[in-house]
Amino acid sequence: MWDIFLRTLPFFAIIGLGYGAGRLKFFGEEATANLTKFVFYFALSAMLFRFSANLSLAEIWDWPFVYAYVSGSMVIYLLATGVAVIRKRPVAEAAVEAQCAVVGNVGFLGIPMLIALMGEAAIGPVMLVLAADLIVFGSLIVILITGSRDGRMRLSILRTVGLGLLKNPMIVAIVLGLSFSGSGLAMPEVANDFLSILGAAATPGALFAIGASLAGKSAERLAVAGWLSVAKLLLHPAAVAVAALMIFAVDPFSASVMIAAAALPVAGNVYILAQHYGAAPQRVSASILLSTAGSVITVSAWIAAFG
Repeated sequence: MWDIFLRTLPFFAIIGLGYGAGRLKFFGEEATANLTKFVFYFALSAMLFRFSANLSLAEIWDWPFVYAYVSGSMVIYLLATGVAVIRKRPVAEAAVEAQCAVVGNVGFLGIPMLIALMGEAAIGPVMLVLAADLIVFGSLIVILITGSRDGRMRLSILRTVGLGLLKNPMIVAIVLGLSFSGSGLAMPEVANDFLSILGAAATPGALFAIGASLAGKSAERLAVAGWLSVAKLLLHPAAVAVAALMIFAVDPFSASVMIAAAALPVAGNVYILAQHYGAAPQRVSASILLSTAGSVITVSAWIAAFG
């Protein structure tokens, strides 16, 4: 584990650098927002397109993998929802807490770190996890919150969900990349170089942006945030491991990537959703802060155990 910890440390060191820059106001909120936008819409999209363009859907898609990840995640999602209901939290807050318990920072942290640590063979499994998070759980939170506030389910909710997916640059990049791959066309060398250079900015840019954004996060409501961090860093990967290895017999390497991805800290986009819907943003903020700090140890431990 010490070996793996030392290999993950540089990634978290860049997050720490961004955090320090944010705390010292050297890198303000506007600069962080602009860097995040650059990574999200350009650098990370270029990386995902390039990866997808060199893979086929048949190479990526794996039904047992999808069943294992979604079912294992759903167990923790329902557990977190149940805990919130017992505490008599409204549906919107329960949905946000459940999202904290299962949706990790796969896009900004998982893709660059896990591929660097586990090799290019991890690209397909990581992209499947990202797709499941965005399509299944990203849609579920919108449906639950909007439906609970409207008092009923309407077709307009599905339209909102569909448009949200179509506007997500990570989904668009993956779909376009796979479409290019399926076309049988060869990637021009100049285009490949362009995507490589732009995509290379995704790793340091994303990690620095994570740290800088954490500088503005609050550590209030620590009891609930602590519970959600434990659910995300320990219970979620454990449930996914059981589903992948004991129920659906997922390929051991793919299972190890899935477990490592499940062990990632709470995703920053959960805070954006919580703030947008006015549902416990401070609780989510604290959960992101605590889980990111804790993941320095736990991610290495999970990779050492199953990698």
